[in-house]
Amino acid sequence: MKPIRLMSGILTVGFWTLASRVLGVAREIIILALIGPGPLLDAFVAAFRLPNMFRRFFAEGAFNAAFVPMFSKKYEAGEDPLGFARDAMNGLGLVLLAVSAVALIFMPALVYATASGFAGSDRFDLTVGYGRVVFPYIFFISLAALFSGVLNATGRFAVAAAAPVLLNIFVIVAMLGAHFVGGSVISALIWTVPVAGVAQLALTWYAAEQSGVRVRPGRPRLTPDMRRLMRIALPAALAGGVMQVNLLVGQQVASNFDKAVGWLYAADRLYQLPLGVVGIAVGIVLLPDLSRRLKARDDTGGRAAFSRAGEISLALTIPCAVALVVVPLPMVSVLFERGATGPDDSAAIALAVALYGLGLPAFVLQKVLQPLFFAREDTRTPFRYAVWSMIANAVIAIGLAPSIGWIAPAIATTTAGWLMVVLLLLGGRRLGEVARFDARFRRRLWRICLASALMGAAMWGTLILLGPLFGQPGWRYLALLVLLAVGALSYALAGQATGAFRLSEFRNALRRKPR
Repeated sequence: MKPIRLMSGILTVGFWTLASRVLGVAREIIILALIGPGPLLDAFVAAFRLPNMFRRFFAEGAFNAAFVPMFSKKYEAGEDPLGFARDAMNGLGLVLLAVSAVALIFMPALVYATASGFAGSDRFDLTVGYGRVVFPYIFFISLAALFSGVLNATGRFAVAAAAPVLLNIFVIVAMLGAHFVGGSVISALIWTVPVAGVAQLALTWYAAEQSGVRVRPGRPRLTPDMRRLMRIALPAALAGGVMQVNLLVGQQVASNFDKAVGWLYAADRLYQLPLGVVGIAVGIVLLPDLSRRLKARDDTGGRAAFSRAGEISLALTIPCAVALVVVPLPMVSVLFERGATGPDDSAAIALAVALYGLGLPAFVLQKVLQPLFFAREDTRTPFRYAVWSMIANAVIAIGLAPSIGWIAPAIATTTAGWLMVVLLLLGGRRLGEVARFDARFRRRLWRICLASALMGAAMWGTLILLGPLFGQPGWRYLALLVLLAVGALSYALAGQATGAFRLSEFRNALRRKPR
């Protein structure tokens, strides 16, 4: 049985997720430069959010929360994991086909339900048209998520983590190609999305075959295992739906303000960079590891894995959050301010980035805490907590919008994120010692915060010194590189000096070669 190396697995997934998120930022730079905030971008964001919403509802969130622990335990015990994966794929494929057909037919109603502020404007018809093109992406990417779950459960993280890179590569090439030949950039963007989904599915399916998990499509069967999978997945699906309601509430509020959907989308992509690299990587690796340890009754190893995951998550996330809060405008202006995106757009996006930055540690901690429940096939408890988070998000976003405008969704998202963390921490107490951070984590947490604060001060001082350079097109890129380098170096030195972490731990993990 191939063991799962937690640290090296996290770094492997983190590396490929970083590559995907960096290319994602490059994608947004091109979109904002060639299309810019306005009706076309608002329509694309609203349309592209539809398959992504259902993807998290059916696949990466709900389905994998139920499928990965069950498959991991069957794989650990040798209880016909291939048959289970085959039945799961066939059942998921049938559901996806039905959902896609209904969505394509009733796309106008779906757009109105998710962005009613577009009604009566060109944005509504554009979103309906774009939505019908990009929605089939859900079928391919959801099946790709299943095969990624298989690879993760068997300790093979690299290909599953690398697959999302294809979307960004395909989209970037298509948009630049359309721009240089004088074609429609927005058309190239939307038509490339489903094509990239096919490529992601092909890559993960092939990798699963090469790992020995050979799954073929067939007639769906309602076996006892599938009934159990449905019982576990349903609360997770509802929980995933609740989290998507938070996004939709924000989009509904923002759709009533000009350019706000595009501003929040750009800010979301920037803070998603560290969230994806750290939080998602930790969650992907931790869930199968905890599931297999629980199957083997290794509570001591489970607590150590949980604590080390939390430790590395906060060691990488808290400094990122400080940077997003302290120096958001330089990052936003250098990355996004060109072409169709102006200084006013940069200022609005930077404000949202800072607010999302305050919630970044919470969003990452959720990825660490939820596997404690999912590994025990308990999806009902996170669902209940997600409902409270949804209520808080809706009350804050809708309640604050009349007084503070389009920025209310960002405040609501951050507040709801921290509420979810508090509920998960309190609920985890009943799971015993395995769900409690160990003494080493508690010793290092305050040191991580101190090192991050010192880094923030260094970056603020550097920004004051380099401020004039950010207004000069020829120098602003170098100025941003210097600013980020000062932040990274100061955090590394402060972390070593305070004992927040040891660089040797990362070097040792990198020497291992997880597949």
